[in-house]
Amino acid sequence: MKRAILLVDHGSRRAEANEQLAAVAAQVAARLPDAVVRCAHMELAGPDIATGISDCVAAGASEIVVHPYFLGPGNHTANDIPRLVRAAAERHPGVEVRISEPLGLHPKIVDVILDRVESAGP
Repeated sequence: MKRAILLVDHGSRRAEANEQLAAVAAQVAARLPDAVVRCAHMELAGPDIATGISDCVAAGASEIVVHPYFLGPGNHTANDIPRLVRAAAERHPGVEVRISEPLGLHPKIVDVILDRVESAGP
């Protein structure tokens, strides 16, 4: 069973914001060389979630974990993304598609915050 990870953010009209998710996906892929790693945007930019799921399937994935690249739970992670993922998954019977929790409260998030605070300078 080939696993894929689809990172999903909101999407932005600013290219540099969308490129950040692609950079995160590249880092995840480097740490999981046997997994298919793709990214998609909920809206405002492409690829959209349906295309991201199709790209994972085309790369041979039979299991896809969609990870909402959001800090916390909200309407997008509770309603919008699950709705879009369900609609896209229906086009790929036999492929298991699950959604992980958003980044949320995690000790490593605190580490990142403290690192950013320290690097802010005087």
